[in-house]
Amino acid sequence: MGDVVRVRRDVLEQMLSAARAAGPQECCGLLGGRDGVISAAFPAPNALASPTAFEIAPAELFRIFRAMRAAGLEHLGIYHSHPAGESAPSPRDIEQAFYPGAAHFIVSPAAQTKSAVRAFRIRDGHVSELRIEVLE
Repeated sequence: MGDVVRVRRDVLEQMLSAARAAGPQECCGLLGGRDGVISAAFPAPNALASPTAFEIAPAELFRIFRAMRAAGLEHLGIYHSHPAGESAPSPRDIEQAFYPGAAHFIVSPAAQTKSAVRAFRIRDGHVSELRIEVLE
């Protein structure tokens, strides 16, 4: 995937509306697709119900991974929101980035700078921003 992540426009819109609907709490979920293109969002409850942190419960992860496999999709990304902050990884986000091969999307509906949706590769504590290529 390099420094570009390819995602369908409707998936970006789903992430943004989930972030707005979650209000002051962080929303979260996984992203699936084929051939390097993210084409499906799998929302999950935030087990922490927190405005500054998220966690997907293990049983929920298993359910989502089964649904992805059943749909013939690969796990390509993970997303969560920063309801009041900027769309950049927090120290906790970097520390808890358990999927080094996945694109980490951060949705900040209230962001005053940059974009409301940004994507990052987080590997071994190193963060690099990915360019989002939006497909119809």
